[in-house]
Parts: sequence; C-alpha cells; structure tokens
Amino acid sequence: MRTRAVVAGGVVLVLVAVVGIVLGLRQVGDRLRLPLTGRACTVQTDDGQVSLNAEQMAHAATIAAIGSRRGMPERAVVVALATAYQESGLRNLAGGDRDSIGLFQQRPSQGWGTPEQIRDTRYATRKFYAALKKVRGWEEMRVTDAAQKVQRSAFPEAYEKWADESQVLTQALLGHATTAVTCTLGGDPAMRGAAALDALGRGLTLDWGVAAFASGDDQPAGRGYFSTDVDGDPTLLKVGVNDFERSPEGSLMTSAEGVRAGWRYAHWLVSHAKPHGVKRVVYDGREWTAKRGDWKRLPDSDRGDTQVLAEVHADV
Repeated sequence: MRTRAVVAGGVVLVLVAVVGIVLGLRQVGDRLRLPLTGRACTVQTDDGQVSLNAEQMAHAATIAAIGSRRGMPERAVVVALATAYQESGLRNLAGGDRDSIGLFQQRPSQGWGTPEQIRDTRYATRKFYAALKKVRGWEEMRVTDAAQKVQRSAFPEAYEKWADESQVLTQALLGHATTAVTCTLGGDPAMRGAAALDALGRGLTLDWGVAAFASGDDQPAGRGYFSTDVDGDPTLLKVGVNDFERSPEGSLMTSAEGVRAGWRYAHWLVSHAKPHGVKRVVYDGREWTAKRGDWKRLPDSDRGDTQVLAEVHADV
C-alpha cells in the first residue's frame, strides 16, 4: 500500500509539472506573438513606450480611431487594443484556432460575420465595439474581464498582460500626447501620388468620419475635414479641425480639444505612412519625416495652425 501511495504521489507530481510546463510555454508563446523584428514604429508617452512594426501600428491607429468615432469611452479603446494584441499580435491573420480570422480572431460559426467581412479590419473592429457595448458594467471591469466577456476565451486572464501597452497606445493615438508616434521607414513606398492621396482620404473618412473639402466649397460641419486641393500640389493633403474658442484678446483660436484632435490625425497619418506612401507630416510647428523617423520643431513655427499637412511620395 505504501509503495502504491508513493507511486501515485509521483504520478501526481509529474502531472502537475507537465501542466506547469504547458502553461508556462503558452505564456511565453503569448508574449512572443508580436514579431521581434522590423519594429519600425515607437510610441512614447508618460505611461511608457511601445514598439511595433508598420502593419501593427496601422491596425492600432484604426482601432483607436473607430472607437473614438463611435463615441466609445477611451477605456473601450484600451480593451480593444489589448484584445487584438492577445488574439492576433495586432495582425490581420488569415486563420487561427478552428475558423477564427483576423485582428480579433472572430469566428464566422459564432455569428461574427462572413470570412470576407471579418478580414476587413474596420468591420471586425466595429463588431468588437458593438459587442463590448452590450456587456453590462464593462466600464468597471478589469481589461481582461471586459475582453473575456466578448471573446469567451479558454484563457480569460491572457488579455491583462497587454493592458499597459494598450494604455500607452490609447493615450498617443487619441491625442493626449504630442509627437508621440514615430516611424522610421525605408525602401520603396507602397503607393505614390494620386493613388496614395486617394487612399489616405478614404482611410480618414472610414476611420475618423472626416469629410472631403475642396476650395470654394462650404467647410464641412463635424469633427474635421480633409482636402487634396493644396496649392495645386499633387502630393499634399491637409486635415482641418473644427474646434475653436476665443482667446482673452478676442481672437479665434484652436481649442485645447482641437489641438488634441490635430494630434490624433497627425499620429494616424504617421501610423498609416507605410501602407499609404506618406513621407512627411507637419502639425503644430513640428515635422515628421519617414526617412528621419522622429519629430523636429520647425523654425518660426506657428503653434496655432489648425491644419495637419501630409505629403506623399510623388509619382515617378
């Protein structure tokens, strides 16, 4: 009997060890899901620093923009980013566990949409926010608990480890930090000229809801507008902000919220620079270039400028 007890105890210890190893490997695997090479972009705020590659940066910017456009609290953006971090490494995956697809690894068999719809990152993001909004009390939950209510994962604690990174991204992408998103990009641009400007304009409209504006037209109402009619230059796009207030002297100036909105657009443009061929972004007296990678203060800058300027690579 004593021998049997010893053997049984040994078996239990072995099983515990195996389970521990499996869980440990999974945790390590989860942490290594983000590619360790090609991290061209850095996001820096008072809360910390995050490094991403260009694809991940663009997806993060779209997730943040759509959340803001839908009027979701900033906490929702943190939850959405943490979920996409864990599920896909902020990548639009073609497949996954069983029939899971895309940024959030949503499953057609569970009613998230068709495979084609879920592969559309904007559709997938909107569906995630819609599902989160239906969760009663999600605002008071931990990030991982709110995400789990939507995702119903077999590993409900897995999302929490991305909460800090997601908070940094949210602060930067929603304009609470200036010059916070930088990307150093080389090689041939993915797009040039008119095609690049057209894609940028569509992206701004789909993500932020900003309207197109041409010289001579009435300025659109709403959160902002963009124009590709900039001094006759076929490589320039400007994004304007509709948020002003009176200075103590009585002159019209951009409000604090308007300045934040400008940085949202500026950071979005840098985040989408790689897929859209953006080579330069200028806002609030500062300039980012794809070649240099960081933001520099311009001489004789006008800090009250309400427009964000983006320049794409010219046609060759």
